[in-house]
Amino acid sequence: MSGKADANIEFQKIVAVVGVALMAIKFLAYFTTHSVSILTDALESIVNVVAAFIGLFALYISARPADRSHPFGHGKIETVSSSIEGTLIAVAGSMIILESIDRILHPGELRELDIGLVLIAVTAIVNYAVGRAAIRRGTKSRSPALVASGKHLCSDTVSSVGIIAGLAVLYAVQAMGYDASWLDAAIAGAFGCVIIYTGAKVIRGCLNDFMDAADSKLIREVTEVLNDHRHYHWIDVYGLRIIKYGPNMFINMSAVLPKGMPLSLVQVEIAEVGEALEERYGDSAEVSINPVPCTDISCRYCRYPCSYRKDPFARELDWTPETLCCDRPHVDIRSSIIRIDASD
Repeated sequence: MSGKADANIEFQKIVAVVGVALMAIKFLAYFTTHSVSILTDALESIVNVVAAFIGLFALYISARPADRSHPFGHGKIETVSSSIEGTLIAVAGSMIILESIDRILHPGELRELDIGLVLIAVTAIVNYAVGRAAIRRGTKSRSPALVASGKHLCSDTVSSVGIIAGLAVLYAVQAMGYDASWLDAAIAGAFGCVIIYTGAKVIRGCLNDFMDAADSKLIREVTEVLNDHRHYHWIDVYGLRIIKYGPNMFINMSAVLPKGMPLSLVQVEIAEVGEALEERYGDSAEVSINPVPCTDISCRYCRYPCSYRKDPFARELDWTPETLCCDRPHVDIRSSIIRIDASD
């Protein structure tokens, strides 16, 4: 288990403990006020606690090293954990909406809203602080489980702030002698919809991970590393693929190198680029580079002095996120375009 994985697990423990404490405070606020809006916040806290422990279990499993049954490691369990958490968020939102409808049909008496507002405000501040910290740590270590936990806590904070604002208005209206108990249920229903939307976004992100959708930010970062460590005899790079398994990722690409380059030098070049990427992403990155010999059309984009040269060097090819993700060398694509133009 790596030091980064240990740190993620320890932080998730903090998230779980904080979740239990805040859930207790919110239920205390509900039993004090009998506010359905505060009950919605308390119900979502149950989801927070369950999700936190699911995330903790996922981080333990994800930290296991690759084995014969799981050659790419166990990182995908974090995506499973995040999808479960997103589903729980959506279910909590649905329960909140149903409860708000029931309260509209069967209104109840509200009591001591001032105390309830203070308690919910405290939980909102703590939730936001822990949630932002979880997102930062999860993003830095590429842990979907930790990021999902952080987003869940931040969405809970947004709900809490909205509930506080609504109940503050309700408290002021009641202080003026008006009956606006319906507003409590309306606030709960509105934020139930917001919570469902948050859960749907988490689920969508998990589906992208399951389908190995391209991460544009990650591709841009890899492109920057390749350009920063580019050597003059690297003609082209294409077929860039990045697959993420929890905090681990596998980077694969093909590199067009001069066919006159000795095999020993090819191995050195590949090793240097692999080390540059691993230096950027640490031991969580595994790099595979497939060397491809150049063709005659490559000469105009190659500086390497060799006996196979057919044309003088003209310029280097540009390496961008779009070109690196192509399925074949760019010189082949450019030569096809040239031939089409010539036929016209």
